[in-house]
Amino acid sequence: MLLKNLTLSTLLFACVCSCVHAEKLRIVTEPWAPYSYLENGQAKGIDYDITAQVFQQLGIQVQWQFLPWKRCLAMLAQGEADGVLDIFQTTERNTELLYPSEPLSSVDFMLFQDDSRPHAVKGIADLAGLRVGTSPGYFYGHDFMDSTAFTAETAPSHEANFGKLIRGRIDLVLTDRRVGEHVIREMGLQNKVSELPVVIYHDRQFLAVRRNAGMDLLIQRFAVELKRFKQGPDYAKLLERYAASEQRIGKIDASTRPSGKTVEQQESSAL
Repeated sequence: MLLKNLTLSTLLFACVCSCVHAEKLRIVTEPWAPYSYLENGQAKGIDYDITAQVFQQLGIQVQWQFLPWKRCLAMLAQGEADGVLDIFQTTERNTELLYPSEPLSSVDFMLFQDDSRPHAVKGIADLAGLRVGTSPGYFYGHDFMDSTAFTAETAPSHEANFGKLIRGRIDLVLTDRRVGEHVIREMGLQNKVSELPVVIYHDRQFLAVRRNAGMDLLIQRFAVELKRFKQGPDYAKLLERYAASEQRIGKIDASTRPSGKTVEQQESSAL
């Protein structure tokens, strides 16, 4: 009976793979460096590379799209995408999405301040009366989302949020620690912006697929292969490579940043 069940599972997965090969798995995500982003038109990032390698091991071809987060969620809801990379698991989303048992990474949402206008913040209660820069469609935990003590202002990009911070249009920026540090280095703000030593929200990031779309077995196999990959040497090498890359980014002079954008240009894109 066990052999029969295994054979049936193998056949079912083969059918899934056959369908996916006929039409590539469509996965959307927002540029979220260093987890997933585009550089010179090439997709890369810690979570992107992990996911791409896992799907390669599974023999699944993927079509990637990098879009604003709210557009990613809308495409999932409308059936225009099969899955989404780097999404949190929430009770509300569980009714629409299937999550593997193994996460890709974890994030810590921190507050970043302009050092010329420091704030003594040890928790959400200390945000009373302040303007906090956020991103549309993001979830920051119920304590933050349900609070009315402060004003949350969205911007179209993380760079735009930090531009607003430097120009004094907002008091703080809330984003993941690694994302914030990456943007600060890219914009040459190392001596102007710093993070506050308080974690507003901690969560785990997943690859998720649409529920009731025939991908139940696929997401189970993805979890198994992901866990196996994270226990191997290639995973450690990947993390080391991105750690070294982040250190090199920190040494780039502001005048030679790849984007070539000034703080004023970044801030103006938030208008």
